[in-house]
Amino acid sequence: MDAEAPPIARPDQGNPTSSPMPVATNQDDKGTPPATDPKETKDEENHEEYHPPTSYLETIVHLFKGNIGPGLFAMGDAFKNGGLLVAPALTVVIAVVCIHCQHVLIGCSKKMRDLRGESVCADYALTVEHCFENGPMKLRRWSRTMGRLVDVFICVTQLGFCCIYFVFISTNVKQILQAYSIDMDVHLVMLLAFFPVLLSSLITNLKLLTPVSMFANVCMILGLAITLYYALKDGLPEIGERAYWTNGSQLALFFGTAIFAFEGIALVMPLKNAMRKPHQFESTLGVLNVGMFLVSVMFMFSGSVGYMKWGEHVGGSLTLNLGDSILAQAVKLMVSTGVLLGYPLQFFVAIQIMWPQTKKICGIKGRSLLGELVFRSILVVVTLGIAEMVPALGLFISLIGALCSTALALVFPPVIELIAKSEPNKGPGLWICIKNLLILVLAMLGFITGSYESLKQIVKHFGEEEQH
Repeated sequence: MDAEAPPIARPDQGNPTSSPMPVATNQDDKGTPPATDPKETKDEENHEEYHPPTSYLETIVHLFKGNIGPGLFAMGDAFKNGGLLVAPALTVVIAVVCIHCQHVLIGCSKKMRDLRGESVCADYALTVEHCFENGPMKLRRWSRTMGRLVDVFICVTQLGFCCIYFVFISTNVKQILQAYSIDMDVHLVMLLAFFPVLLSSLITNLKLLTPVSMFANVCMILGLAITLYYALKDGLPEIGERAYWTNGSQLALFFGTAIFAFEGIALVMPLKNAMRKPHQFESTLGVLNVGMFLVSVMFMFSGSVGYMKWGEHVGGSLTLNLGDSILAQAVKLMVSTGVLLGYPLQFFVAIQIMWPQTKKICGIKGRSLLGELVFRSILVVVTLGIAEMVPALGLFISLIGALCSTALALVFPPVIELIAKSEPNKGPGLWICIKNLLILVLAMLGFITGSYESLKQIVKHFGEEEQH
């Protein structure tokens, strides 16, 4: 860990941002540096020693890491809940809507930046706060509350991801141990996973996390490739053996898992701001469209192949269906390693929001590396405790997706677009109203039904455990 890394500041505040990536504040949207005085230039050069701007390919790598995690390997379970015909169609719809909402977030952030005369786009929470602040008079008093609410959702979502990472790692490692006749309770395996997770979470410098994220991507993609090879090597069953569609309660679980898989909206603004040429992020063939297209294809392929191969027996992670061969155990270890190395990046987002407020409450001044390390350790223990309570991986993924990912991915973007594009005495326009209301209806249906079904299944899971 590096004690020298400076905190990352929001564009208009001295507090660290929720961004898990460095913010390059010396560029406008076309990648052209604005005029600055020598002192500012020197300060920015010092800043870039720790957080240099990223290239197109480097940003693609980070976008992949932000979206490829346990959700990728859970898509087989999602397709089981959606059906072989309905699930692919709904996955495409969810992907298109999520990507559109990410573009909406970028557009609103750019509009607020121009309106406020700032040199860099604000992050997610500040964009929401600024939109309410500059919206209709009745909404302005809600600006800070909305900004804080977004921060709360981001923290809950990111820490929820961290809990799921614990469950994912422990369930895969448990199977590896069973292959060698070592029968260990999953709760104990989580305790063993705690120590490497804790050590990786104590890295406070994002520069050191970049190669970690790259290695995690390699592990995840290679692990998926071998998993799909296992699924395809002996052929797939007849299509008629699988359900084409399912009932409403299962579709609700599908929605929660699918929306969880598209988990990276909190990374959008930080990744854009960190680029050397920020306009390359949201352009037609930019990082967002190209990266999310590839991610969506991977989700579709893993979901359809996983469900076709294992049907109703597909696990909450595809790796749980691989069997006991040495190569299968190697894949589980590889994917578990990729997820473990992804934990600190997801964890970093929540820390950057929560630690500054914690310092204020505790009266801590300055950097306080020791205090931050203690705080990080406590939060890792908290995520472990929650994971120990609900070890049902598929249900946990669906619940987090329905509760928090839905709000961030599908609720706040259309709301702030309605506000940002409202003109005095005119409103935002008929097309924008219809489009965003449809997105909000989809979001609320998924939010309510997905949360209800996930909680019901978790209660049922606990009841079955008690009977045994």
